[in-house]
Amino acid sequence: MPESQSSFPRVGALLLAALVTVPLPAVAQGPAAPAAPARRVSLDEALQLAEGGSEQVAVAEAGVRRADGQIALARSGLYPQLAGAAAYQRTLQTQFDGIFDGGGATQPCAGLTVNPAAPLDQRVTELERYLQCPPSNPFAGGGDNDLPFGQLNTWTASLTFTQMVYDGGTVRAQERQARAGREAASFGVSTARAQLDLDVATAFYDAALSDRLVTITESTLAQAEETLRQIDVQFQVGQIAEFEVLRARVSRDNQRSAVIRTRIQRDLAYLRLKQLINVPADQPLELEANLVEPNGALASRWSATLAEAEAQFRLVERTAVKQTEAGVQASEAAVAITQAQFKPRVDVNSGFIAYAYDPLPKYNRRDWNVAAQISMPLLDGGRRKANRAIAEASLEESRQQLQLVKELAELDQRSAHATWEAARAAWDASAGTVEEAQRAYRIADVRYREGLSTQLELNDARLALERAEAARAQAARDLQVTRARLALLPDLPLGAATGGAATASAVAAGNAQPTTGAGSQTAAATQTGARQ
Repeated sequence: MPESQSSFPRVGALLLAALVTVPLPAVAQGPAAPAAPARRVSLDEALQLAEGGSEQVAVAEAGVRRADGQIALARSGLYPQLAGAAAYQRTLQTQFDGIFDGGGATQPCAGLTVNPAAPLDQRVTELERYLQCPPSNPFAGGGDNDLPFGQLNTWTASLTFTQMVYDGGTVRAQERQARAGREAASFGVSTARAQLDLDVATAFYDAALSDRLVTITESTLAQAEETLRQIDVQFQVGQIAEFEVLRARVSRDNQRSAVIRTRIQRDLAYLRLKQLINVPADQPLELEANLVEPNGALASRWSATLAEAEAQFRLVERTAVKQTEAGVQASEAAVAITQAQFKPRVDVNSGFIAYAYDPLPKYNRRDWNVAAQISMPLLDGGRRKANRAIAEASLEESRQQLQLVKELAELDQRSAHATWEAARAAWDASAGTVEEAQRAYRIADVRYREGLSTQLELNDARLALERAEAARAQAARDLQVTRARLALLPDLPLGAATGGAATASAVAAGNAQPTTGAGSQTAAATQTGARQ
């Protein structure tokens, strides 16, 4: 087209664009409802909040208390056992009925009473009467007789004392087994806390990453809106075809969907973080997350450990190995218990019982005995040998598991260190990518304005910029999470996942559709406080 024919439409388009960009006066609106103030949360504060109300840590601490009770239960067999009891018995019918009633219907005779001052014949008559009386039953109950046979009321009070003298080492082995369980439970508390800290750190930086992705997609949407506005102006003056307007509008609408998706992902990431740190779901948070210089400090509690881990690779002692060693000790104690079953058991016991038969109890009859007992099973059908074989097999299994855990611990530590190095390399590699993508987008925008390129080229430049910014944010998040895992590695369970949401590059690839954009540059790609 000759220069004289194309200059007027272009000048008209620029004038219309300038008129459209004039700001309009704001429309007065009613007072908005005051928003709840956002709570600023650092990683240190998030860790403190999470540990204060963590169910996982509470469960592990309950396991320690249960192990303490098992130790006390095992040691109780070493001490004397004393038990007391009291009972009352009312006899309704007994086999001694009719035996202890003095001969059925015959009334018992009066006792012998001889008066020395009476005449001789009276004294002889009294003696003859007494000799003709039927004999009395010395076992008859009731009255003044407190023998146990046929008594209507019986009260008893008893004490039983038992002391184990020798049991072949069973109780001591049970105590060692319980102490090994207690040691494993205490290691479990450390593991639970380390896993909780890693989960909190992962959720913390996931939320910061999701906030950064929202900023990136909103910036891309603003670019698409600006491109659509400019293309629409050009279409109004007849400079371009309607096809270009439709393409720009479709790209803008696709970018709106991407913004909606990233906002939903951000809300879910914040909900996960709030659940971990025990914050109400409707409480706004402002995270002090460093995604600009992720090589800086994380949590203050990890400073020394992290600095040592990043300085050089050195194998550390893992809590998972200590837990497995405690399991081996428990298996050894179980073998000792089964071996003690082949040895005799010696006990000393004593029993004291007081009896009373009166309507109102008077404990005037007692039994008291002391005894020593030696017991040993002679024939049990092979039960003891079977128990010993099972315990020895379990011991061998636990030893092999210990060796496997040691190997896996070394592999896990090397893997964690390699993952951290890869994350750091990815962060360093992405240092100039965003600047290059921004420059490429500005060039593509100028070329499109001057009619030297197509809208497709501009869309590709914008998509490359969005992916570069998302990849940069993802690299920062990955580096921070891998550093947290490196600091917590000694207490973490083997193979503990680094956690995290989907990679930002994948999110950007799914969200960033080919869009058009011009004019405005990308919003600032760095932020130290991610606000929901």
